[in-house]
Amino acid sequence: MTDTASRPAIDAAAAHALGFDPDRLERVGRLIETYVDDGRFPCGVVQVSRRGEVAYRHAYGHRDVESAAPIAYDSVFRLYSMTKPITSIALMQLYEQGRCLLEDPVERYIESFADARVWTGGSQQAPQTRPVANPMTIHQVLTHTSGLTYGFFWQHPVDAMYRDRDLGNFSVPDYSLAEGMDRLAEVPLLFEPGTAWNYSMSTDVCGRLVEVISGQPLDVYLRDNIFDPLGMADTGFSVRADAVERLTSNYMNLGDGALSRIDSAATSSYLHPPPFLSGGGGLVGTLDDYQRFCDMLLDGGARDGVRIIGRKTLEFMASNHLPGGVTLNELGQSTFSETAMDGMGFGLGFSVLVDPAANTAVSSAGEFAWGGAASTAFWIDPAEELTVVYLTQFLPSNTYPIRRQLKAAVYQALV
Repeated sequence: MTDTASRPAIDAAAAHALGFDPDRLERVGRLIETYVDDGRFPCGVVQVSRRGEVAYRHAYGHRDVESAAPIAYDSVFRLYSMTKPITSIALMQLYEQGRCLLEDPVERYIESFADARVWTGGSQQAPQTRPVANPMTIHQVLTHTSGLTYGFFWQHPVDAMYRDRDLGNFSVPDYSLAEGMDRLAEVPLLFEPGTAWNYSMSTDVCGRLVEVISGQPLDVYLRDNIFDPLGMADTGFSVRADAVERLTSNYMNLGDGALSRIDSAATSSYLHPPPFLSGGGGLVGTLDDYQRFCDMLLDGGARDGVRIIGRKTLEFMASNHLPGGVTLNELGQSTFSETAMDGMGFGLGFSVLVDPAANTAVSSAGEFAWGGAASTAFWIDPAEELTVVYLTQFLPSNTYPIRRQLKAAVYQALV
């Protein structure tokens, strides 16, 4: 057992008023405690909200296992790919202003993509390529149908070409986002844009598009247009100096069954602003900050009188944009995603649940969501007026089925 006390925060009357059985909601916390007590995760914080009101929250475990520093609701977490929906919202704000169209070719704004080529065969050292039939579009980078990939996949010679250029892995780049796009454009695409779905550095391209179109660095744009308006004071590409002691350590299982710390508050690269502002995975933040973002999404693009994105724009983003209305498993090229691919579509920055039965998880059609590499997750269920945010720090995210288990634990408590 962890020596950190369980700290559930539940008001039985409030939970009942929001349509939950309070006793059954406690199963959410017990699930997190089991993962921590078994030594699989260092910690977990979770919040279940309905109609904009908190029904349940729970924090358990350690911010740093070695020092036994307790986790707290204001602990700072690496969000990794939970950055992607935020960057996608930013780009769609610019779309709303008429400053770009979704059918615009990326090369109009990032010139290095003008000579894009598609992989046809060969090897990492001697690739065979052809010119793209049609240029990559903004819509395709928002939907991950761009032909890009990640270096950490280890699935294809193109992935290896990414690693040769220090692209799309978990190292900390020492180059700028602009230079990163030039490196990315040198590598052939995995497939013709628009013909398949592959989880990728597409949202990093979206981040650079935000910079070019807005004329502002990505960190400044996000601060001015999303974080400050929503009161997300602890969210950014680095940890504020006065919040360093709240930064969680990050862990992996290196094969011996034990948690191995791979980053701590004392040594983290997140202590300083990075040269590469990753719109696909670079943010840190807290439970309450990300809840504010989720509340805005559930409320149709506005929260507490502050509108971030238009209602119709958000509905459009949270609909399935895959060609022909197919699901990820039908179109997918990738063998990895931050969501189960059966029955799941993809919108503009979010997964979109099309068929809950095919997905084999209790939920609602129309749910939109995403997760991060350190096993974090969030989802928005408009039908049930429900949001869930879960944060921990354990790589990689496909090690344990925590997200699927959390769904079962949350939905079984609805009455």
